[in-house]
Amino acid sequence: MKRIGKIFGGLKTLSGPFPPFHTEHLPQAPHILFGDWFQTALDQGEIEPHAMTLSTIDPNGFPDARVLILKDFDTYGWYFASSSKSKKGLQILQNPKVSLTFYWPVIGRQVRVRGMAVNMGNELSARDFLQRGKVARAIALIGKQSSILDEQDDLEEAVTKQLDQLERNPHQIDPYWTLYRVEAEEVEFWQGDENRKHTRVIYQLTENEWVKKQLWP
Repeated sequence: MKRIGKIFGGLKTLSGPFPPFHTEHLPQAPHILFGDWFQTALDQGEIEPHAMTLSTIDPNGFPDARVLILKDFDTYGWYFASSSKSKKGLQILQNPKVSLTFYWPVIGRQVRVRGMAVNMGNELSARDFLQRGKVARAIALIGKQSSILDEQDDLEEAVTKQLDQLERNPHQIDPYWTLYRVEAEEVEFWQGDENRKHTRVIYQLTENEWVKKQLWP
């Protein structure tokens, strides 16, 4: 245990330097500030800045989380896609309250989005599915996500079969593939500080208007 403690004690956190976060003139809506921060993450060389943690609630009331890719965002919300038959899809069907977490260590910034996941319908979901790579589509069409895989060869065989099918029918759609939009009720922006004097701003939707407040670190 002492050895493990020494390892963790030697790890650096919030090394900086980080970009400033000026809170005097914040935009009225959180998606505007998110766009600014996302562009900064891109400019500063963050690896996969569109990677995010999606948190859901399972039937037993336990939180569940996994990393997904943000597809887009706009004034209406943040978009991601998954099979509605997957664990997360079934959890969303039962309880659409979700959260998204973005963390960009190079710039010391985190964004948390909490809201409702809304199914965007068949047309937009099909369009998103056809924009995926061929192998990604083939794996989705197998329809066994999160099921027990007994042999690696079973996966290879199933992927090959679906790729052959896509060659014959390149416009085949997975009927369970779903594009979701997280319609936020709360968005928090966290700027880390080397001296732990973190800057936090929260946007809360109140009567269809965004209210901004600064929080203690």
